[in-house]
Amino acid sequence: MSKQPVLRTPTQGQTIAVLGNVIRLVATGEDTNGKYAVWEVIVPPGGGPPPHVHGREQEGFYVLEGEITLQVGHERIVAPAGTFAHLPVGTPHSFKNESRRAAKLLTWVVPAGLERMFFEFGVPVPQGATTAPPPAREEIEKLREVAPRYGIEILAQHGLQTGGEEKVSRIFFDP
Repeated sequence: MSKQPVLRTPTQGQTIAVLGNVIRLVATGEDTNGKYAVWEVIVPPGGGPPPHVHGREQEGFYVLEGEITLQVGHERIVAPAGTFAHLPVGTPHSFKNESRRAAKLLTWVVPAGLERMFFEFGVPVPQGATTAPPPAREEIEKLREVAPRYGIEILAQHGLQTGGEEKVSRIFFDP
């Protein structure tokens, strides 16, 4: 745990591909004494996580660039840049980039810890990467295995389908 200030420039922070999205870790639990974690997410067209519920942490999103379609419970909204969302523990949610250009979000969780799940199933990419390979079958299988250990319930297993032997389709949700 860090007891020192942490400063990161826009090019710093470990970068990992998670389900075809690029995540740059701005602050981890190690940086914040477990209080919170923050990451920047580049969501390509068609990208986004499957519907899920956090059993441990609350989550916040702020759309920095582009737009996403946010599904919170039964409510579905198009969220352009400048949109904020706070999701208490236990809120079913997902988002998808239904536009033709990448979107960028700032995401945080309180308390920290969820970021460790990304390291278990994500794919490291070079620092500064802005694109990621589509999720591979192994990545999807690993997510299904590790998510429950982090208090994450995936709600739409059917959304985690393979698109062939080597590739997996982009993650989606049913509106």
